[in-house]
Amino acid sequence: MNQLDALRQWTTVVADTGDFKQLSISKPQDATTNPSLILKAVQKPEYRPLLDEAVKSHAGKPLDEVIDRLLVRFGAEILSIIPGRVSTEVDARLSFDTAATIARGERIVALYKAEGIDTEKRLLIKVASTWEGIQAARALEQKGIRTNLTLLFSFAQAVACAEAGVQLISPFVGRIYDWYKKSAGTKWDEAASAGANDPGVKSVREIYNYYKQHGIKTEVMGASFRNVGQIQALAGCDLLTISPELLAELAASNEPLAHALDAKKAAATASVEKLSYDEPSFRFALNEDAMATEKLAEGIRAFAADAVKLEKLMQESGK
Repeated sequence: MNQLDALRQWTTVVADTGDFKQLSISKPQDATTNPSLILKAVQKPEYRPLLDEAVKSHAGKPLDEVIDRLLVRFGAEILSIIPGRVSTEVDARLSFDTAATIARGERIVALYKAEGIDTEKRLLIKVASTWEGIQAARALEQKGIRTNLTLLFSFAQAVACAEAGVQLISPFVGRIYDWYKKSAGTKWDEAASAGANDPGVKSVREIYNYYKQHGIKTEVMGASFRNVGQIQALAGCDLLTISPELLAELAASNEPLAHALDAKKAAATASVEKLSYDEPSFRFALNEDAMATEKLAEGIRAFAADAVKLEKLMQESGK
C-alpha cells in the first residue's frame, strides 16, 4: 500500500488544483480551487478556451459575474470527475464586506444550480476567515449554503468559525511554516521544526483536538502544504487538501504511514476550556497573533491581485 492509499484509510483526500484534467490520476474525493489556481490554469493552452468562451458567451455582463461564471465552469468540470464536493471562492476583495460576500455566495450557488448541481451536497462556498467573512458564512449556513472558511491561521479564527456553525475550515499549514521560518532567519532549525514539531502542523493539531474535545461538527481540512512531511504528520485529520505534485509524491512512496491524529483519542484527552468571541475580543485575539495577522492580510492581498489579473485576461480576450 502506498502512502496515499494509507492516508485514505483515515482522511478524506482533497485535490488543491484548477487543473481538472489531473484529477483522474489522483482520484480525490473532493477538490478545492482559488483565484490563483484558476489564473494559473487559464494561462495554459488547454484551459484558455474556457476563459474565452465565458467572455464571449456573457459579453456585456458585469466582469465580476463573468468571473463567477468561469469559476463555476471549472467547478462543474471538476464535479464531473470527482464523487464529492468542490470549493469555489468568493472574490477576496469582498473579505471585509459581509453583505457583499453573502450576495456573491448566493449568486455562485444559483449559477451551480443552473448547471443542475446539488449544491447542498456538492458545493462549498469559500470565504476568507475575517470577522466579516465568518459572519457572512454564518448567514449562508443558515440558508443551507455550506461554507469553507479559508485563509485561517489562528486558533481564534477556528473558534469563531465553529461558533458560526461553518461546515469546514482550511488552516494553512505551509504559510504558517513559512512565517516562522522567515521570522527565525539563520536560527531556524529545519530538522527540529519538522513533522509533529512543524508550527503549521502544531496549529492544526491544536484546532483538531479542541473541536473533537467539544464535539464541534465543523470539519478540519489542513491546507497549503510545503512538503509531504507536513501531510504525514496530520494523517487522520478530517480532510487534507493537497497539490497534484505532493499527491504524486505520496503515491510513489511505500513507506509505512502512522495514524497521527485520531478523533477518539483527541476527544478523550484533557479538555481545553471552550472559548467564545464577540467582535472586539476576536479582533484583539487576532491582533495579538502577529503571524496570523500578517498572513491573513498577505493572503487576501495575493488573492485580490490574482482576481485583478484574471479580469485583465478577460478584458483582453473580449477585445
